[in-house]
Amino acid sequence: MTNALRVMSVFGTRPDTIKMAPVVRALQSHPDIVARVCVTAQHRQMLDDLLEFFAIAPDYDLNVMTEDQSLTEITTRVLIGMEPVLREARPDVVLVHGDTTTSTAAALAAFYQQIPVGHVEAGLRTSNRWQPYPEEMNRRLTATLATYHFAPTLLAREHLLAENVAAGDVVVTGNTVIDAFLETAARDDLSLPPRWSELDSRAPAIVVTAHRRENHDHMREICEALRAIAELPSKPQLYWPVHPSPRVAPIAREILGGMPGVMLVDPIDYGEMVAAVRGSAFVLTDSGGLQEEAPCIGKPVLVMREETERPEGLAAGTLALVGHDRERIVGAARLLLEDRAAYAAMAHARNPYGDGQAASRIVRWLAARLRGGEYPEPFEAQATAAQGS
Repeated sequence: MTNALRVMSVFGTRPDTIKMAPVVRALQSHPDIVARVCVTAQHRQMLDDLLEFFAIAPDYDLNVMTEDQSLTEITTRVLIGMEPVLREARPDVVLVHGDTTTSTAAALAAFYQQIPVGHVEAGLRTSNRWQPYPEEMNRRLTATLATYHFAPTLLAREHLLAENVAAGDVVVTGNTVIDAFLETAARDDLSLPPRWSELDSRAPAIVVTAHRRENHDHMREICEALRAIAELPSKPQLYWPVHPSPRVAPIAREILGGMPGVMLVDPIDYGEMVAAVRGSAFVLTDSGGLQEEAPCIGKPVLVMREETERPEGLAAGTLALVGHDRERIVGAARLLLEDRAAYAAMAHARNPYGDGQAASRIVRWLAARLRGGEYPEPFEAQATAAQGS
């Protein structure tokens, strides 16, 4: 392959590994692309588990993670580590994902060596650079550094055009997280999450995740809200894989530990999380990815944030913002638990985030742009029907 396109994918956290796995697979299967993978290991253990799950063998591993690492430390280690990797591999383009510190630092490293950057999941925005922190500024900075922008939705594309990104450098692809989630949910070899079998199948299960930095100061109120939900007359069960952060785990265990109907477990792997969401009634989260993932199998999502960079889900009705206020969280959960019409409206709303073909579009567009050929049709981002209920 003398004229082969050399593409390096760089990622290093749980979310960007999940979302880049379909892209890596599509790159590796393309006959005219030499695909390389560099991981930063910003999240070491979670990364390794996912690499095994998705059968990805990195070509380079920066191994940057240290205990209680700061954003500055992550950024500088990735910058320093990427320099010799890029000089050795000499990629034609570097692909990064979304809003992680790994992505921004890797994009900057590529820019310093005048290597074009492709930004997967480009164009997500909130109205506040501090929310979510540091993700909102990470994705804005990465957009400025990037040459090619793979927007998941039409709205994301509009954000980029409003920031004076050239229209020819933006393509709407759908979100690769839908590719990964649908493929995983369809697998028949998923393990049940730890202690899931202890849940009462006659009562609704709510999957909970909460760990984002902007919620650290509100974690006690969030936990009090969860306690109140568990005490509702419908007796729902809360299944929470608790993030090990010292700003999260001690508070969760203090307020909710040992409480009937609340199951606090250690972090679970991706396949187990997909299985948990598949078996739940709905999801209560401050995560980004789950806002897109859960609705693709008909699970409503209550978002414990004041703003979301995924307003398409709000407009479609698959998401509801509940913030970190106890009364709002409990009220929204009660509505889904007790009002069948309200639940059905969210569960059967149409998910606007993808059709499972985003990775293929990204790779075909990149090959056409850099080596010639036919461009793929962009994703029709109006909405695709939720699969399941």
